[in-house]
Amino acid sequence: MPNIIKHITIVGGGSAGWMTAAALSRMLPTGDVKITLVESEQIGTIGVGEATIPDMINFNKLLGISESEFIKATNGTFKLGIEFNDWGKLGDSYFHPFGGHGVDMNGVDFHQYWLHTLTAGNTSELEDYSICAVAAKQNKFVLPEQNPNSVLSHLRYAYHFDATAYAAYLRKYAEQRGVQRIEGKIASVQQHKDTGNIAGLTLEDGTTVGGELFFDCSGFRSLLLGDTLGVKFRDWSHWLPCNTAQTIATEQTDKVLPFTRSTAKIAGWQWRIPTQQRVGNGHIYCDRFMDHDQARQVLLDGLDSKPISEVRTIQFKTGCQEAFWEKNCIGIGLSAGFLEPLESTSLFLIQQGISRFISLYPDAGLHPVIRNEYNRLMTREFEQVRDFIILHYKATTRDDSPFWRYVRDMDIPDSLTHKMTLFQQGGRVFRDDHELFTRSSWVAVMVGQGIFPKTFDPILANIPVADIQRSLNSMKQAMEQSVARLPDHAMFIEKYIAMQPNPTFSMGRQ
Repeated sequence: MPNIIKHITIVGGGSAGWMTAAALSRMLPTGDVKITLVESEQIGTIGVGEATIPDMINFNKLLGISESEFIKATNGTFKLGIEFNDWGKLGDSYFHPFGGHGVDMNGVDFHQYWLHTLTAGNTSELEDYSICAVAAKQNKFVLPEQNPNSVLSHLRYAYHFDATAYAAYLRKYAEQRGVQRIEGKIASVQQHKDTGNIAGLTLEDGTTVGGELFFDCSGFRSLLLGDTLGVKFRDWSHWLPCNTAQTIATEQTDKVLPFTRSTAKIAGWQWRIPTQQRVGNGHIYCDRFMDHDQARQVLLDGLDSKPISEVRTIQFKTGCQEAFWEKNCIGIGLSAGFLEPLESTSLFLIQQGISRFISLYPDAGLHPVIRNEYNRLMTREFEQVRDFIILHYKATTRDDSPFWRYVRDMDIPDSLTHKMTLFQQGGRVFRDDHELFTRSSWVAVMVGQGIFPKTFDPILANIPVADIQRSLNSMKQAMEQSVARLPDHAMFIEKYIAMQPNPTFSMGRQ
């Protein structure tokens, strides 16, 4: 029989801490493992609003959470993708949908057929063949249909929601499953003299908290992983130079849009994330190319409704720890690393950190091979997301500011150079095992920002382009007709949260 871990301690709350606590309380056998979370209400959290990707649905399903209950509790809305403005060049706009483009045919990617039709005068954009993009532009939404023959079965979606409300929701969830929350600020961290493992925590009021395994969810400070265990930070700011965010909430507008909006600015970009009751806005920029007062004005000038909060400034450095799991401590969230939220991956990386741990769940011996495998997987995860975000900056022709000239001309990781070159030569995208972003995501950004292959797939060369165009026209027409019948996004949400879900908080730890 394995020697099981008896006590797990989580340092820090917020989304990272309470997602960790909720998942562990759900997955670990009742009574076998004590789970403690230490946090202080005096220490604020970062998020004022969150945009997510579709994997968030799986996390909530793992917890057994009713979707309509979740949407209601977090003031959530639905998200079909991201609209990017002014990224490739000023005046450009494209949509990165969660679902794919069209339908692959005869083993050949759909975008290859579309590229073929461009040579014969097809003026339709690639996103015109995405059900997610078509619905988003018309402010429509419905849950995907289960019938695989329906166009609406190709819908994929995620959420926008209030991150603070989500953390509170998960706190209630976790506490009802036996997680003990301790209020207090940590004064010191004790280590075992022989191993260097973390032995316990002492709070400012003198309370001591033990544990066999610790999760560091302390945010940018990285109290345990960085400060105590001395894990070094891998700095990626030479590829992703933005280092400051200013955020503000505004009133909700008449239209609750089912997508995130990202607009490139002179030294960074500005986001717009709609929840039911307000809109989250933020300006991410590099303070080497823009001072904070100028950045504040850029943020305020880019708002489309009345502010309902003060501007908040957050400093950060892009990169990740050299080890995510060191000795008996695992970093989750900002304590593990930060990649700017251009593609809404912050909560995904938290989720992956948790799920990787659960899949490798160790006994009390904490064998190094388990720790090493976890670090390998999480490093790969961060690097793959990093490359996709760098692509947005590198794939630009903007020449209107020193910032855009810098990112346009900078050297990039070999892994990204390979992907871009492969696409430029023949429109091909190959993904590594378990890579987050799909082939259609890579194609959407590269095409959307002006990277077009020199040629399409030669396999299609002898297929009459008129036959291909008829198939594409049929797909496009089916999408337009289906979307025309869909409800308005806000109307769908109103009806959806009125549903009475089965209670989820009474199930107990599984």
